[in-house]
Amino acid sequence: MTTNTTAADARRARPGPVLTVEHLDVIYQVAAPVHAVRDVSLTLGRGEILGLAGESGCGKTTLAYAINRLHRPPAEVTAGSVTFHDRDGHDLDLLALKNEDLRRFRWVKLSMVFQGAMNALNPVTSVRAQLDDVLTTHVPSMSRRARRARCAELFDLVGVDPGRLDSYPHELSGGMRQRVMIAMALLLDPQVMIMDEPTTALDVVVQRGILREILRLREELGFAVIFITHDLPLLLELSDRIAIMLEGEIVELASADEIYQRPQHPYTRKLLDAFPSLTGDRGAFIRSGASSSREPLPGSQPETVDPR
Repeated sequence: MTTNTTAADARRARPGPVLTVEHLDVIYQVAAPVHAVRDVSLTLGRGEILGLAGESGCGKTTLAYAINRLHRPPAEVTAGSVTFHDRDGHDLDLLALKNEDLRRFRWVKLSMVFQGAMNALNPVTSVRAQLDDVLTTHVPSMSRRARRARCAELFDLVGVDPGRLDSYPHELSGGMRQRVMIAMALLLDPQVMIMDEPTTALDVVVQRGILREILRLREELGFAVIFITHDLPLLLELSDRIAIMLEGEIVELASADEIYQRPQHPYTRKLLDAFPSLTGDRGAFIRSGASSSREPLPGSQPETVDPR
């Protein structure tokens, strides 16, 4: 299962996007339908880290679940397409995949690190058993010895002592549990990883360690990342490009440098202005030259109820 593919090799092998989303709509079909994702179009390049930012309730996680076909009723994809461009040259219509084909696709081609590692890991099963289950399910021909070696290899890769494989989730720190989730997501050498708020509730030092690991692993293995968070300064440091989401729509999509230096949408500017600088006078904005009197973001949740 070990890969020698680097990020540069992956890009040379097949330049261009690994994932394309076009005009995607997701509606929660309840008494008053909620239009959670509205006409979203974006591409994810090979080896790229695409940040997805926006306040809680704007549709970030709903979009991620729709891409990975993890949404459940009453959520329904009502329009659009999601296409995976495999490194072997084939294109897959993800919204058309059924049952066994969908099961073979998940984790092998596209994996996900869920928000809240302690909730995502089974608390009554050892970490080794949970990683082993992924390999047993997707590579049934793999021997027990090979599975054990692969689990130890991935623990080494993400910076966790393989001796902790027999630990239970509650015996690990928050940062270690998050690294376990990253190891699990990388077990089958996916081409895309979706990370939903992977550093939430971790202290700043642990966050930094996780981010360094993500960048290092991306360079070594060449996978692409959709990184979801409300923390825009974090994305400015981590991402190649950033998509800003508001009320279910992508209102701005540009390089991290352009988002930082020349934000175009008023909401993007407000998100940037919402974070004070760690240097300079108290109350100064994160961007140089901004006013010292911050204008707060609106306090209410965005309106996503479908007017139909």
